[in-house]
Amino acid sequence: MNTGTFDLEEDRLRRKILERRAKRVLIQLPEGLKREGPRLAAVAEEAGAVAIISADPCYGACDLALPDAESLDADLLVHYGHTEMFPPQPEQVPTIYLEAKARVSVEETVKKAVPLLRPWKTIGLVTTIQHVHQLEQARNLLRGAGKKVVVGEAGGRMRYLGQVTGCDYTTAKTISKDVEAFLFLGGGSFHAIGVMLSTGKPTVVADPYEKRAYPVGDEVHRVLRQRWASISEAGRAERFGVLIGLKSGQKRVMEAVEIKEKLEKSGRRATLLALREITPESLMQFPDLDAFVNTACPRIALDDASKFPKPVLTVEEALVILGEKSWEGLCIGGWFERRL
Repeated sequence: MNTGTFDLEEDRLRRKILERRAKRVLIQLPEGLKREGPRLAAVAEEAGAVAIISADPCYGACDLALPDAESLDADLLVHYGHTEMFPPQPEQVPTIYLEAKARVSVEETVKKAVPLLRPWKTIGLVTTIQHVHQLEQARNLLRGAGKKVVVGEAGGRMRYLGQVTGCDYTTAKTISKDVEAFLFLGGGSFHAIGVMLSTGKPTVVADPYEKRAYPVGDEVHRVLRQRWASISEAGRAERFGVLIGLKSGQKRVMEAVEIKEKLEKSGRRATLLALREITPESLMQFPDLDAFVNTACPRIALDDASKFPKPVLTVEEALVILGEKSWEGLCIGGWFERRL
């Protein structure tokens, strides 16, 4: 992504550092913006702070680098590209969120999406934080093409109308009964796949970065086939690892203990494993375990299934093999039902 594609609010960054008299700042950026780190560090240093860029992966607001800020003795954490997901605790490092709104035009790609939406009259419109300020323009373009457009109210942990994240599709699910299909405005198919999985409605991507539009139905069907294969294989497993994420917004110890107890009650054996990064390499260190249940980000199992040599299930998928949830119920938004 080129410099200038996003509004990184350098003036606000400088002002917040001065207002808080911050002397050491940790700046956390999502992968697509890390290249801007040195320039933003220079801005922070001009304001009188020592700037440190977090070079670790950042997967969302649930992946807030608070432990790192504390260990580095930073007195301010600057988190780019997301909105606040959890209320801050008094003892935590003060955090500011800079949303990195996109500056790219959406007109061309929305117009390209219109022919793909021809079979449907009523369209739900969703996007990420980077494009919420462009939803009205997209809505007007769709209306001009004869579509009725519905945008969901802010809900769950979403701050804006029509906003979705990789694990929260509340704004789409609340309007799914009122629309025939969805248009996702933004880059890539990641969020659009989540929209279709959470609503069961056809979903089209309007990608303003690649300047193209395309449906995600084939990708969703591929995901569904992979998930059913993983659930079927895990259903035959006897020894499970239950994964506890150590990221600040993904730590669900009680949920992990609960699913461990349910697995054991069904006659299986289960071991709790805590880790910050859930990777194939980390799980391969436990060759005696047959399958895993992940209580951290549900997208790990859904999007990276082919990378893991053994099944990695979401909690909801584990409930399917335990007989507490149906496959049909899972396929209609079941993967994103938890309050993360």
